[in-house]
Amino acid sequence: MSDSRQSRAAGCRRLDSVIDDDIRYRAVDSRDARFDGVFFTAVTSTGIYCRPSCPAVTPKRVNCTFYPSAAAAQSAGFRACRRCRPDSVPGSPEWNHRADLVGRAMRLIGDGVVDREGVAGLAHRLGYSSRQLQRQLTAELGAGPIALARARRAQTARLLLQTTELPVTDIAFAAGFASVRQFNDTVREVYDRTPSGLRAEVASGRRTATPAGGLALRLAYRGALDSDHLIDFLALRAVPGVEEVVPGPRPGVRTYRRTLALPYGHGIAEVDGLAPGDPATRGWLDCRLLLTDLRDLPTSVQRLRVLFDLDADPVAVDEQLGGDPLLGTLVRARPGLRSPGHVDPHELAVRAVLGQQISVGAARTLAGRLAEKYGTALPEASGGLRLLFPTAAVLATADPEDFAMPAARRRALTGLCAALAEGVVRLDGGVDRQEAAAQLLALPGIGPWTVGYLRMRALADPDVFLPSDIGVKHGLLRLGAPGDPRSAALAAEAWAPWRSYAVHRLWAGAAADPSTGTENTAA
Repeated sequence: MSDSRQSRAAGCRRLDSVIDDDIRYRAVDSRDARFDGVFFTAVTSTGIYCRPSCPAVTPKRVNCTFYPSAAAAQSAGFRACRRCRPDSVPGSPEWNHRADLVGRAMRLIGDGVVDREGVAGLAHRLGYSSRQLQRQLTAELGAGPIALARARRAQTARLLLQTTELPVTDIAFAAGFASVRQFNDTVREVYDRTPSGLRAEVASGRRTATPAGGLALRLAYRGALDSDHLIDFLALRAVPGVEEVVPGPRPGVRTYRRTLALPYGHGIAEVDGLAPGDPATRGWLDCRLLLTDLRDLPTSVQRLRVLFDLDADPVAVDEQLGGDPLLGTLVRARPGLRSPGHVDPHELAVRAVLGQQISVGAARTLAGRLAEKYGTALPEASGGLRLLFPTAAVLATADPEDFAMPAARRRALTGLCAALAEGVVRLDGGVDRQEAAAQLLALPGIGPWTVGYLRMRALADPDVFLPSDIGVKHGLLRLGAPGDPRSAALAAEAWAPWRSYAVHRLWAGAAADPSTGTENTAA
């Protein structure tokens, strides 16, 4: 069964099939933030487009036109509202669960593939012709890949103009524009301002002059967010030298820090959790990035969004899981639980194999040893961060004796790394999840748990269940349900299409920390 068919079979309905323009207008009239990023409202009388929750006076229905993407509104000649900043809303939650061509294309465009490889490169990755891709995207989103990438560049340009003191010329190329003229024209069209005028809207005291590409920004999210769960999850698995969790800049805040291997260089990312007094619906996480090349800004932001699952729709997830007799109590106790992804699918794949049949702590230690021996050292350490995690290509040629694990697992690791390095197996956001799963299962030593874990985190699949996982078993037993794999799988059928979130609910609600298990929880 293809991914797109499987997604529909699991109950994922396209949003455009359940809402019409009357519903959209009611959402605008009530300023319903749940629809931010799902559609955009263009007002013909003013020539601007807004997010549904814009605080401005509600326009007349006759003056409203609705678009499925900011790029479509821009292509129709509308400029972004300077009050609600519709270009900065979280991405549509559809791209979290959709696994068809459009969903896969949007994930790759978000990662900057069009800027780096062009439309032909995007189409090649997806296995379609450029013409087919253009037709599909235009039919669903009202804009083709070039327009969608252009909207992404415009938003990056605004972010840099208003948060840094970088020269305008540097910003133009950092945002991905081919020329300063193209940059100027796009900013005028999208924001009805010159770059200097857009910069002047923000007081200079609010912009940072941090050297070497450093900047501060906000990562927007919708609904509630349980940042403690995210930070706890990442802290438990943090690889020494590559990741760390440290006290944050505000009392009670914890900060997740890690190194990033990026297309044009490397970076260091810091993301703050919420403070004890912050509402779960605050709407953003504070983030700081130090990049060796500012062209990597959009890609690094997108990868952090995937890591923290910031484009999810927690209302939809919690409504379904919260109504379940088994999980309802857990959902009500901790609203907004997310399903963490990862910034580097190859790194996660290596760590998943390292963690087979051992504890989280043991897997973390083993990953740290590999990073020390085969990782790339940063030119200058930053706190506890000193290394980039080794690439699959490097590990494929490493001495197997350096892998302190049984021989069968060593062979599995080197085989996986070779397959990733050679492109036999792909784990980027544009792959067909079903095909990737089949390719992984064909490799020696890669079993269903590892494949499921990679689908859940590396491929951001929201509907994966791990019936044999020891943490899942403990979570079910704590709820008074049978914990054997067959019973667990049967119970999980009611949780589709959000079974990945159910897994995290069970892990978080387990009486014993899942890290104390001896199998299948260690990646």
